[in-house]
Amino acid sequence: MLKLAVIGAGPAGLALALLAAERLAASTEIHLFDTRPLDRNIGADARTLALNLGSVRLLQRLRAWQPESAQAIQAVHVSQAPPAPVAGEVWIRAADQGLPQLGAVLPYGALVAPLQQRWLDVAAQRPQQLFTRFGTAVHAIRSRADGVDLDSGEGPLVESFDLAVVAEGGVFAEQDRKRISSNYKQNAWVGSVRLANPGLQGQAFERFTRNGPLALLPLPDDAQGHRAALVWCLPQVEDDIAALTDAQRLVVIQQQLPAAAGWLTGISPLKCFPLGLNAETRLLQGRTLRIGNAAQTLHPVAGQGLNLGLRDAQALVDALRDMAETGTDLDATLARVDWQRAPDRWPMIAATDFLARSFAWRLPGLPALRGLALAGLERAGPLKTALARRMMFGG
Repeated sequence: MLKLAVIGAGPAGLALALLAAERLAASTEIHLFDTRPLDRNIGADARTLALNLGSVRLLQRLRAWQPESAQAIQAVHVSQAPPAPVAGEVWIRAADQGLPQLGAVLPYGALVAPLQQRWLDVAAQRPQQLFTRFGTAVHAIRSRADGVDLDSGEGPLVESFDLAVVAEGGVFAEQDRKRISSNYKQNAWVGSVRLANPGLQGQAFERFTRNGPLALLPLPDDAQGHRAALVWCLPQVEDDIAALTDAQRLVVIQQQLPAAAGWLTGISPLKCFPLGLNAETRLLQGRTLRIGNAAQTLHPVAGQGLNLGLRDAQALVDALRDMAETGTDLDATLARVDWQRAPDRWPMIAATDFLARSFAWRLPGLPALRGLALAGLERAGPLKTALARRMMFGG
């Protein structure tokens, strides 16, 4: 029996543990570690997550999806802000792709709470195989030739596993630096805004401004009406948002949005996070595999970080299932996962890194080039469809 340690019970870690529990049947013993106590109320965490359609379908298969807590994305509008000779724009609509939605937006707690409850329900049915180790920090992972030793501080002895998967995420500023690391010297201001136009429900907007991307992601209506999540990226040397009032912030945001986004009527308190790239060149180190933000923390310009992590988890479980059926060696299986994930990981890492860096370049013709690229993409139907499919399902 394979003994698996999953370190980190965020969305990627919980999805991995559930996938392994449901698809690897009785061939795997799973221990799910997290530093937070089990009784902490995660349902109240209002951080916003954007999921593509592939991730939504995965969560549906895991029976951990609550559609009433999420807002489906029906259309995405990407545009270049003035001043630019070519104000290019692209519309990607679910209806044009023959799909019910492109993805969904929901609060962090509304994703993690049902995933965690689903795990607890499954673990309660198989107490000799599935172990919930919340309130337990893993202090060290030591490699062995045939596995890993974990020091969790629960006793004087380390605990041995065949495989450890690190799924602890965190934001860029709080992470240890990985093999590829770059501080973009940009801040992301995140919160939510109120929308005047009810017809915008289900529409997402990304605006390439002179200083960085500005995104509105649709959220479910609440008692006060229509709203959207805000992600506002700015260079740190020009970031004076902290000194502005809410009314001033609304004016600045409104000036940069396209007319299609309508009018904003209110704004929530905003939180600020430094941005950077922090990625491992390989997912695998011995018998330790990293997934999600533990493997690659990206700029939010494409909103693909969590989606990559969920695909990491799915690829690993699929490979372990094949190994159980064919009797393949574990080390060879893990090496194959590492290799197979590269075509999905590296184009996304490269694309987000290029876009993030390009906003720091003050080349006179750069906004025009972005505008021309967007205008060309809008007219190139097959290319736009291919891009939409990659953003929804990965590579």
